[in-house]
Amino acid sequence: MAPAAVDFDGSSSSSKTVCVMDAGGSLGSALVHRLLQRGYFVHAAINSHVEMQSMERTIVDKKKLRVFYTDPLDYHSIVEALEGCCGLFYSFEPPSDQPSYDELMTEMEVRAAHNVLEACAQTDTIDKVVFTSSATASIWRDPTDSSSSSPDFDERNWSNVNFCKKFKLWHGLSKTLAEKTAWALAMDRGVSMVSINAGLLLSPDLTITHPYLKGAAEMYKDGIFVTVDLKFLVDSHICVFEESSAYGRYLCFNHVINSNEDAMKLAQILLPSDVSSLPPSMMVGESMMVSQRISNKKINKLMVDFESECHI
Repeated sequence: MAPAAVDFDGSSSSSKTVCVMDAGGSLGSALVHRLLQRGYFVHAAINSHVEMQSMERTIVDKKKLRVFYTDPLDYHSIVEALEGCCGLFYSFEPPSDQPSYDELMTEMEVRAAHNVLEACAQTDTIDKVVFTSSATASIWRDPTDSSSSSPDFDERNWSNVNFCKKFKLWHGLSKTLAEKTAWALAMDRGVSMVSINAGLLLSPDLTITHPYLKGAAEMYKDGIFVTVDLKFLVDSHICVFEESSAYGRYLCFNHVINSNEDAMKLAQILLPSDVSSLPPSMMVGESMMVSQRISNKKINKLMVDFESECHI
């Protein structure tokens, strides 16, 4: 029998149970905290004992928390973590021993997405999946392709796989193929899914080596270099899960890097000791402003009521 419903103001004493995969990462950990605050029972799926120790230090009330060691390439470990859950918040980051994105990482991420959606399809209690993707699964377009009717971008756009392969944009390639795999399986298996296509997450451990930043100068020049704060990203995930009208994909960001001032501020985060390493195209001119060509209207519209009702 599925768990009892929860009042989404966080005040309910009986809660739904949800699973957070990659709960040891910046996003996953913050989601676990926020969901517990809102009264959920949480299955936190982590990859290592180090992540377990970190979570134990930061979670005060562990009564509604269960921790699972889960390998996204191990189908059976996923099924175990999902048992009794009505929802899944899924994100994928490279294992600590394989920090770089390449063709092999793309294959791993696609396999993981397939495993997770298949496991959800086989778990009777799962009502909804929130799949964390990336803006890089939407923004890479071949400039020689004249088939696009609009010069601007929103969640209806998909990155061009061949373009990503040609210019070794592995992050965009991985996120595009993994998300397409998840959507195909969700539709085939009848799994209710919503995706959050996040901008670059501004977290304390962000460095210039983050694979999202491959092609940063081109993103900046085209007015599609977007970032997102952790709180906004977490709230967006919970909003699309709780809101029954949520559907499809949501580009999720709350800032566009489209001026020299913005670029320099980001450089100070990424390169605190040497901002000269920032691509020259992001530094030329004292007051240069690039026109924004990417929209987050869909998520902002959904978030209006959520933010006004959210007091925790």
